[in-house]
Amino acid sequence: MAESQTSTETDWVSRFADDVIAESERRAPGKPVVVASGLSPSGPIHLGNLREVMTPHLVADEIRRRGYTVRHLISWDDYDRYRKVPNGVPGVDASWAEHIGKPLTSVPAPAGSAYANWAEHFKAAMTAALDELGVEYDGISQTEQYTSGTYREQILHAMKHRADIDAVLDRYRTKKDPAAQGKGGKKPQQQKKVDEAELEAAEGSGAADEDDGSGNSAGYFPYKPYCGNCEKDLTVVTSYDDDTTELNYTCSACGFAETVRLGEFNRGKLVWKVDWPMRWAYEGVIFEPSGVDHSSPGSSFVVGGQIVREVFDGVQPIGPMYAFVGISGMAKMSSSKGGVPTPADALKIMEAPLLRWLYARRKPNQSFKIAFDQEIQRLYDEWDSLGRKVADGTVLPADAAAYSRAVRTAAGELPSTPRPLPYRTLASVADITAGAEDQTLRILSELDPENPLTSLDEARPRLDRAENWITTQVPAEARTIVRDEPDKELLGSLDDQGRESLRLLLEGLDTHWSLDGLTTLVYGVPKVLAGLEPDAKPTPELKAAQRSFFALLYRLLVSRDTGPRLPTLLLAVGADRVRRLLGA
Repeated sequence: MAESQTSTETDWVSRFADDVIAESERRAPGKPVVVASGLSPSGPIHLGNLREVMTPHLVADEIRRRGYTVRHLISWDDYDRYRKVPNGVPGVDASWAEHIGKPLTSVPAPAGSAYANWAEHFKAAMTAALDELGVEYDGISQTEQYTSGTYREQILHAMKHRADIDAVLDRYRTKKDPAAQGKGGKKPQQQKKVDEAELEAAEGSGAADEDDGSGNSAGYFPYKPYCGNCEKDLTVVTSYDDDTTELNYTCSACGFAETVRLGEFNRGKLVWKVDWPMRWAYEGVIFEPSGVDHSSPGSSFVVGGQIVREVFDGVQPIGPMYAFVGISGMAKMSSSKGGVPTPADALKIMEAPLLRWLYARRKPNQSFKIAFDQEIQRLYDEWDSLGRKVADGTVLPADAAAYSRAVRTAAGELPSTPRPLPYRTLASVADITAGAEDQTLRILSELDPENPLTSLDEARPRLDRAENWITTQVPAEARTIVRDEPDKELLGSLDDQGRESLRLLLEGLDTHWSLDGLTTLVYGVPKVLAGLEPDAKPTPELKAAQRSFFALLYRLLVSRDTGPRLPTLLLAVGADRVRRLLGA
């Protein structure tokens, strides 16, 4: 095969790839390996939904690296019903409620959108993000599949075997409702919070609801027409003839009634719990993950496994459950945008390889958080440290595998920053310069005088991401504003030790004017004042003296007790201005 796996045996992607290849060769030897994802463009498709795509993508890409042909299907569930008006979407108001019950492709796009309908509007942002992330896939519009009659044979088959489907579903209808007492021993109120989190994570996952077609007084029917008058799915099938395929329905929304021949009719769809297993059989899906909401007894994935086998003569995919993806700093975004962040939001503040790495390094059943707050700086430090370990050969095999999956696909390397300067440094510089390019280049070129940056393009796209993070995620009150004039009152109140500490700092500026040099200088001044060598190991007393010295510098430079790392701040302010503000 194309690439040896001896170094990646310990990572979760390789293990799933082994299983998927074996299962594909057992079921359909010689044919492309099929993995699948489902996304419902019912609103902004968020970072939780991205796990629905990244999990099979990473497995598919590993299989491609081994030389196999793979199809990664993304089913756009754009024929799902429009269920609710999402909060905080620009160009959308309460009037969109009149479209609830219509297919997503029949709902108008938000006002001002360049796209033809609601579904296309929200698909577009996700499509652009997937392209940037290097995800190779075959997109399938379920509107096109259903309205073109692609699934006609499967629909007629499901209607003919509706009693068998009903019997499968009935095995779970008779089970005691776990919500009455809470799952896993949780109290009902605790469980309610868990369920809400799970449902939020599943929003747009391709499982728009858990409708199974039951509750019809005329009998069980796994198919629901969209109304020929109002286009809504608030319809009730009143009769069906297997021989003629004649179907009668009435619409509870507008009162419209119609008789159609299902053998020729294309304006409706199978209910979700039947639709999903039908597609598994139709496409020959070998691997498709699902969210936590689909793994409980009676849920879509569990029931679907029996329906695909007993009704459609198919096999359920290998289907790991994937856990919740959280956001640190989400509260700010939630209040401003009305929802959780999307992949496009994340890609504005972090490079694609970093975002890929977050999904690659954790097993699907492990939850993790994506940072929109200060934590992103630590995350980038961890990423850069991993890169250095890869370069010097000290990295562990599983970590090396995750890194490789982050920076490249089977098709090649993803774009990267030529000079990946520390993200926290870039963010501090962007904070202080407010994006002024000449100032930014001056500061960045002085970070390492032995190997100066000659163009901002060397630091891009990471620099752009750090600037976006500062401008979109850091509150105005937390931004750094350098003083225009010296704080004469504070300077005049200093004791002998305070004045001496500033003298030592100013005396060392010329000889220490680089990031490393200034780091040595600012940490060394309190040591020298204490009669120690500049490279002396810190003691608790020395650390306290350093904190006091740093606080004094921050107050004199930015009128606060804290701020960006002092070496970066000093470089950004510039030697002449530092001297003036420190009373030289």
